[in-house]
Amino acid sequence: MIREFHHISLRDRNSFGVDQQAARLVEFENPDDLRALFAHGVPPRWMVLSGGNNILFTQDYDGLLVTPVARQISLLSEQGDTVRVRAEAGVEWDDLVEWAVERGLWGLENLSLIPGRAGAAPVQNIGAYGAEAADTIRRVEMFCVENGSMLTLDAAHCAFGYRESVFKHTLRGRVIITAIELELSRTPRPRLAYGDVEREVEARGGASLRNIREAICAIRRAKLPDPAVLGNAGSFFKNPVVEASVAGKLLEQYPDMPHYPAPEGRVKLAAGWLIDRAGLKGHREGAVGVHERQALVLVNYGGATGGEVIAFARKVQQTVCDKFGIRIDTEVNLL
Repeated sequence: MIREFHHISLRDRNSFGVDQQAARLVEFENPDDLRALFAHGVPPRWMVLSGGNNILFTQDYDGLLVTPVARQISLLSEQGDTVRVRAEAGVEWDDLVEWAVERGLWGLENLSLIPGRAGAAPVQNIGAYGAEAADTIRRVEMFCVENGSMLTLDAAHCAFGYRESVFKHTLRGRVIITAIELELSRTPRPRLAYGDVEREVEARGGASLRNIREAICAIRRAKLPDPAVLGNAGSFFKNPVVEASVAGKLLEQYPDMPHYPAPEGRVKLAAGWLIDRAGLKGHREGAVGVHERQALVLVNYGGATGGEVIAFARKVQQTVCDKFGIRIDTEVNLL
């Protein structure tokens, strides 16, 4: 069933808490709702607004926002230790992780407590603590706005990369994700090598699914602000990936610089470390600042506009570039 709103405030629909308005917002449950919505043509400006956790509105939105609200999780099949699961686009991502952990299904536990909904996970290819959504997503169900048909895209054709997918590029503005299918496992496959995960897990008694989930949640809560208390969109910047020669020169000057292998012989650097070393961790200007415990996160201390947030972000980017010669790109979608 469709629910439609006009001239609606988006303050409670984006995690930055920016008080912009949308000319029109529609909540949908199923493909039939979408067919009815687009039956008379596609509006000149529209986009999907899921949980609003990876977006910064810098002005009012004068088009149509489409929001998924269906939240069913179902077990599709089980063969050996492999389990196929389907989650509708409106499912809260962390609810899906908890659902899997409760049933002894491995694969999502390192992605605990990431805000947002299941339908947005493949778009950004969300990731944390050595895991990505692409590790488990096998198919994406989507509605084609151009002809009203339902399509299914296998993971091999989703062009998943570091915070990348085909949904951010060639399929952007053409499809609406309605559900995702995941492949999980009953065989324990702990991934503990990233950051403080192993230490936190061992402190809880070892590498069980529940212990890993609780460890990840504890780490995230200790480092990241709660959007319900302090407006933010999680990691505002991507970790930059540079040529090995560039990383080598920086390591000569900063031997303690975190660095990780990346595809094609390149090296991924830690944007948070770069921001911190540039002297910006905890730095604040007016109602906007870099979070005091996690330099990747920009926060709205209350009343900041989207324009003020992005102006502050540009200063952070320029400061890092001036010090290290490295450009850090935004992970958050800017409107």
